[in-house]
Amino acid sequence: MLFIGICGASGSGKSTLAHALKDKLGEDRCTVLQQDAYYRDHPDLTFEERVKLNYDEPDIFDHDLLLDDITQMLRGGGITRKAYDYSQHRRSDRPEEIILPKDVLILEGIHCFHDKRLTELMFLKLYMQVEPDICLLRRIERDIIERGRDIEGIGAQYLNSVKPMFDRYIRNYIKDADVIVANGGKNARIVDILAGYVKDELGN
Repeated sequence: MLFIGICGASGSGKSTLAHALKDKLGEDRCTVLQQDAYYRDHPDLTFEERVKLNYDEPDIFDHDLLLDDITQMLRGGGITRKAYDYSQHRRSDRPEEIILPKDVLILEGIHCFHDKRLTELMFLKLYMQVEPDICLLRRIERDIIERGRDIEGIGAQYLNSVKPMFDRYIRNYIKDADVIVANGGKNARIVDILAGYVKDELGN
């Protein structure tokens, strides 16, 4: 199995690139995991308290659980589906759904290069380099349509946590990348190049 990591700012096109590569490689050969599914759960906190957590800092993720799942898949084992409910800020795992390993495993997330134990397992590390204002516009559209957020909340979160965490952590992950991807996940040429490279490594 080839393990690929896709890192970059929120709204940079990580998910788009991951699924474009999956489409090129084939559903039967590629699995995509989102680091967002591995947010730590906080059942002891009220909804109001959970809203105030910083969801853009590295420690908000359960890195040990993610590493365990990735390691299990690289060894040929299946894992249970992890999920997150953004409307309630709670984990919503699906233990009845088993994910089996395929030829290629793609992990995408804002801090998927943070845990060096994880990056050492990656065959290929991709970093999405997109202008911050474009990322912000994409985030606004996504959070309103997909996550039921309002513009005031999105703006406050961007100023209080998204931008500071990007400046402190995420922009620096570029130094860990093997390939820097410009223009977001809809860069058809880079998708073709990457898919061709991965297929060559797989032997077909």
